[in-house]
Amino acid sequence: MTTTQDYHDLFDRTGALRETLVDRLAPQLIQNPQLADALIRYLDSLVDGVVAADAQIPLPPDGGLAQLAGVGPDAADTLGISQMPYGVAHYDEEVTSERLLAVGDLYYIYQHERAGVFDAVLKLQELFKAGSVRLSSGDGAFGLYQFDRRQVLRYTKRDRVQAYRRVLGYTKATPPPGSQPNQEFHRLFQQFMVQVARFFRDKRISDVIRSQANDPSFGSIAVVRRAGLDLRHNLKHASYGHINVLRVEVLQLLDEAFRILDSPDIERLFGADNAWDVIEEIMQRYLNRPITASPRSRMAVAGRDVLRWLAQRHILNTTRSEFEALLLDIADEAEEWLTSAESLSITQPRLWEKPGQNGRVLPRVQATEWENEFTG
Repeated sequence: MTTTQDYHDLFDRTGALRETLVDRLAPQLIQNPQLADALIRYLDSLVDGVVAADAQIPLPPDGGLAQLAGVGPDAADTLGISQMPYGVAHYDEEVTSERLLAVGDLYYIYQHERAGVFDAVLKLQELFKAGSVRLSSGDGAFGLYQFDRRQVLRYTKRDRVQAYRRVLGYTKATPPPGSQPNQEFHRLFQQFMVQVARFFRDKRISDVIRSQANDPSFGSIAVVRRAGLDLRHNLKHASYGHINVLRVEVLQLLDEAFRILDSPDIERLFGADNAWDVIEEIMQRYLNRPITASPRSRMAVAGRDVLRWLAQRHILNTTRSEFEALLLDIADEAEEWLTSAESLSITQPRLWEKPGQNGRVLPRVQATEWENEFTG
């Protein structure tokens, strides 16, 4: 462990080195702002290297307390030779990708359930059992016969809805005993989408009006990073438990439902071209529910892609050029999610784009009206 004097000297020397380099390279830094980014990153890496090397030095048995208190032969006669730690590990450094990937899949499942996939299959099965539709044999008819035969082995609808409530805060179902609904997810998820979309909107504007292509864009990576870290922190505590197993099983069920709806005999029955057409026909003809398959499908895919991106270490990158390149992977997904959310009245139309609004989205109480159809 380093001494207090070495600790002070390190940061004083580093600060002096920064000032000297900036003073000598000022003309080049003005012409090429990316050079400043690379320079700062290099100096930060030097400090990180010193801190990492110091962490490998074994601590004294008492952690340096006896020396500081003036006890024993190694007692410090000045504060400068006492032992000084650099700090502890950063909170945001740990990434549990498996659990965040599971949340992304759960969000994907939730949007498909809200689109009516499972309800459509169960309604079609009801009509099939009643002989109300012209199905008797074929892949679709046999699939409908088998669909709920393994129900005793699967998580029920109640289990799924409770999982949505506990992890995503959606539905009005009572969460499992001993757990709390994740009320903050929806707000934090929207906020991250808004900041990603705003970052690239500002970048497009700056690309038009900048005098040089290598000038930095107007977008703030700090705001995007903070929004992403807040969302990841929220999901860190909500993703424990059986979610990892449940999403695997329900994804299998979702795949089975689509194979049934996409079978030739059922498509022929409704004059449909694909499984989504069948779902929309059943929603409109038998369940009298609004058709939301298109925006729900896009929200499912875009939302899962964004949560998968967040499960990686990309959000921890502090270098502007690298962070921007990595963030580009979800730029279109954020825009698509927001546009689909607006079509479902989950966000006010383009409120997040209006000047003076600070990118605010609908308050949680307003945003939950569309989410409360499930009652558990």
